[in-house]
Amino acid sequence: MKDTNLADWLLQHLHGEGAMNRQLHDLLLRAVLQGQLAAGSKLPSTRWLAQQLGVARNTVIDAYDNLLAQGCLLTRAGSGTYVAEVEREPPLGLGRAGAHKAVAPAAPTLSRRGSALLAQAGVSARQWGAFMPGVPDVTEFPVRTWLRLHNRRWHEAKPERLSYAPGGGLPELREALAEHLRVARSVQCTAAQIIITSGSHQAVDLVARLLTDPGDTVWLEEPCYWGLRSTLQSLSLRALAQPVDAEGLSWPGRFKGAAPRLVLATPSHQYPLGMVMSLARRQQLLEHCRQHGSWIVEDDYDSEFRFGTRPIASLQGLDGGDRVLYVGSFSKTLFPGLRLGYLVVPKALAAPFAKASAELYREGQLQQQATLADFIRDGHLGNHVRRMRTLYGKRRECLLAAVQSNFGDALPVLGDNAGLHLVLQLPEGTDDRAIEASAAKAGIAVRALSSYYSNPASARRGLLLGYACVPEARIAPAFRTLAEVLRRAPTPLAP
Repeated sequence: MKDTNLADWLLQHLHGEGAMNRQLHDLLLRAVLQGQLAAGSKLPSTRWLAQQLGVARNTVIDAYDNLLAQGCLLTRAGSGTYVAEVEREPPLGLGRAGAHKAVAPAAPTLSRRGSALLAQAGVSARQWGAFMPGVPDVTEFPVRTWLRLHNRRWHEAKPERLSYAPGGGLPELREALAEHLRVARSVQCTAAQIIITSGSHQAVDLVARLLTDPGDTVWLEEPCYWGLRSTLQSLSLRALAQPVDAEGLSWPGRFKGAAPRLVLATPSHQYPLGMVMSLARRQQLLEHCRQHGSWIVEDDYDSEFRFGTRPIASLQGLDGGDRVLYVGSFSKTLFPGLRLGYLVVPKALAAPFAKASAELYREGQLQQQATLADFIRDGHLGNHVRRMRTLYGKRRECLLAAVQSNFGDALPVLGDNAGLHLVLQLPEGTDDRAIEASAAKAGIAVRALSSYYSNPASARRGLLLGYACVPEARIAPAFRTLAEVLRRAPTPLAP
């Protein structure tokens, strides 16, 4: 291609979107790969081409330099820049062997494990608004206080704070958390036993990787949070669902067959049904796990928010730290986007877990961790939780009043004494997933209770309604919209 022809061709294809040096690079690369610029042909000088295209000379130099680095061009001292010998793309419609029929690219194929993960995925595209469960009111977060603490930390930023986190996380945050958990949740631990994570998913992932092998049996509550089930099954573990009753996780007598390697439970506020594991059941579970060498993973996801009674003490505190690994995060107490959580492990596991965390995840966010340490130590976390508990309590009352106003006692409510959501029970045979879809079309976000069960045949029907992120004035009208959806359901619900 002659220099003038090349300049004209480039002018026809350059456009106003994107950096000019990147556009020029991409066009020249295409010309080389498709054979429009033959191997050995000389390119025009950068000065001449820049003048023809009406761009700065540095724009052309940058494009040439990138192509030189990729091996598409080469320079000859005192002679200029030439097209290198590269493997060409076949002409459009022809294969490498010259076939006259284009071969369609093969569709990407996921692994069986990846396909199974996506088939059961429960993640929602919507994460805010009435009545999205599990989401706090992030608009009430004390941003100015956080920003002041954050700026102070950046003014004194040290080089090590901008690097990877040490094993287990920032020592200052682990110290602050150890004291907070001892007071607020009766957790018995030292700072060395705390591993800072990017949330509960990562904490469970770390536990499973270090304490199980593929094919091991783990117990989950039925129903349970879908994210935990997905995490465990993606690691090729045999996840068995165990029913819950009024006292929490239940099992028939002693462990039958092979004992589970892990037992995952939400004893202080079962998710999603809301019951509290009784003291007798807690003691039975701890004793069985000690006898059989099983580990308990206690997910304490929103126990700070109880209404009318004090928060329930942790199972880990009752255990004394031998068999329980305690998981928590700040997604509910502060805001989900913070992506900071923690794992409290028995003393014997502290060093290997800290090392493995650094090996697997290469964590950072040390400035964020330092800010959070200050936020806890200065009393802001406790103050914020107390204030939000009062606010959420009022919103809970508004939602309960809306349910009563629209349906009376026809639709019982479960799990309303704690947390950020309640469960609206629906009649047997109701298609709660269809109702979830219809509500979404009406602008209301709910979650079908049946989707939290691994066995559809035994699934109860209902809707999870989150009230934390819904202003009080919005709750009644939003529920009226949902009530209309419910009344139009295939199984009509009388007013």
